[in-house]
Amino acid sequence: MADNVTSLFRTGAHSPSMAALARESGEAGPVDFCIPCNPYFPSPRMMDELTNRLRDIITYYPSSADTITAELCNLLQLPPQCVAMGNGSTELITWIDHLLVRESIAIPVPTFGRWTDQPLETGKRVDMFPLQESNGFALDPAQYIQFIRSRGTRAAVICNPNNPDGGFVPKQTILAFCDALADLDLIVIDESFLEFADAENEPSIVEEAVMRPNVIVLRSLGKNFGLHGVRFGYMVANPGLAGRIRSMLPKWNLNAFAETVVFMLKDYGAEYVESLHMVRRDRLDMARQLSTLPGLTVYPSQGNFLFVRLPVGAEGTVVRDRLLTEHRILVRECGNKIGSSSRFLRLVVRPQTDVRRLVSGLESVLYGTRRGAAVPELSTGTSYSSGTAAVDRLVSSTSGQGYQGIAAAANGMAQQPQPLTAAANGMVGQPQPLTAAANGMNGMMGQPQQFTAAPNGMAGQPQQFAAAANGIPGQPQPLTAAQTRGTTGMPGGLTAVNAQGQPQGFPQPQPQAMPQPVPQPVPQQATGWPNTPPNGAGWPAAAVDRVG
Repeated sequence: MADNVTSLFRTGAHSPSMAALARESGEAGPVDFCIPCNPYFPSPRMMDELTNRLRDIITYYPSSADTITAELCNLLQLPPQCVAMGNGSTELITWIDHLLVRESIAIPVPTFGRWTDQPLETGKRVDMFPLQESNGFALDPAQYIQFIRSRGTRAAVICNPNNPDGGFVPKQTILAFCDALADLDLIVIDESFLEFADAENEPSIVEEAVMRPNVIVLRSLGKNFGLHGVRFGYMVANPGLAGRIRSMLPKWNLNAFAETVVFMLKDYGAEYVESLHMVRRDRLDMARQLSTLPGLTVYPSQGNFLFVRLPVGAEGTVVRDRLLTEHRILVRECGNKIGSSSRFLRLVVRPQTDVRRLVSGLESVLYGTRRGAAVPELSTGTSYSSGTAAVDRLVSSTSGQGYQGIAAAANGMAQQPQPLTAAANGMVGQPQPLTAAANGMNGMMGQPQQFTAAPNGMAGQPQQFAAAANGIPGQPQPLTAAQTRGTTGMPGGLTAVNAQGQPQGFPQPQPQAMPQPVPQPVPQQATGWPNTPPNGAGWPAAAVDRVG
């Protein structure tokens, strides 16, 4: 298998399927830290029921998509005319692009690859807004709005939480973003991983989306229910938008597995809620264990995965391949994600036993037999296996500081803002970003805190510095598709973003005190679901924001 590892990962912006890995190795698949799937659902009881129904599921046609959608809407207490179900969220992304995106779309990067690749494949201009590593990859919605206005973009996307970094934007901020861009053709809020977030009790904007003329909320079922192979997801929008998408979908676009699961869910609500609690618990423990590895940076996350930066000198493809061949562990190396590089891995949250195996494997691969030993530097000219975009080279050449690293030289700034370091491992200078969870702030786990110099004298105001390629010093410079992918006909050159003036009514971040952590268990009622829904009863209206 070792000889073919590299070829297995030549799959564009995605990882090889587990089936392909199993065929190559001739044995059961590896421990999976790659596919972002709920490891605790379906419950054993539900899986037994699915197994008992297997013959009928694969023998007979499913009901029509309308029938399956009606049952899901009954469960969610949503009007069916506002919902369209797809054969996976990617089917819905495809039709959103074909029907609702005209000439341009904006998306923060790095993010889920189909949001950049799908519009490029149909000739759209993709305006990519780079998330800054020095800010923990947190999205600044006000700057994103300014970027959209400066580009004249007609559609915009926010993934909340974002994939691969798990960044989260509060509900009221998302709504303010939608209101500020009410004149756009389309705004998509991709909530595929929102079920795993616990920063707020009611984080979804599903109910508000149906009242807005240009907003779509995209939600996944496969990720949350641990059933990627079933391929089902749904979108919520006003009846006009939802109807346009629904009219293009085949009558039987949903398979019999999807139908069976949707009609079973009313009996397994308690198990599902408990599975989410366990994932959130494991996320905290996994972040703690990974943070003990010298030189490894763990970023705040509200998803069911953690985004980590490898120690200086470690090459992600080498780490990935050795973990797979020597330890039978599969991880997601992010060199082929626009806006990322091969120094980053996305690691899916798994039970503690598996995490201990991952940490042991990383210790062996990164440090050999000497824990904490220096990781060899990359040789001159070594390139990422697939992360050849300009933004990858930028991150590499500026030691992970991206545009801010370039601007440091241009502005004579001797030092740029760095994440606060938790020197629990005694490694002075190893960056470990602190999160609100680690500091007990407002109970909002995983929210990045930014501490920056205030050269303009405005204390506490984060300052962004970028290459002044167009002669406007100090203005952030977004990359376009032409620069990251070499796409012909796309606008080239760096584009200035006007950093002056914030949109009216937009929430501004406030400095927060940073007390020491007191880990608290997630309360059973955090999601608002009943702990034991009665058999046959529909899920309550509050469940609208927390399913899928």
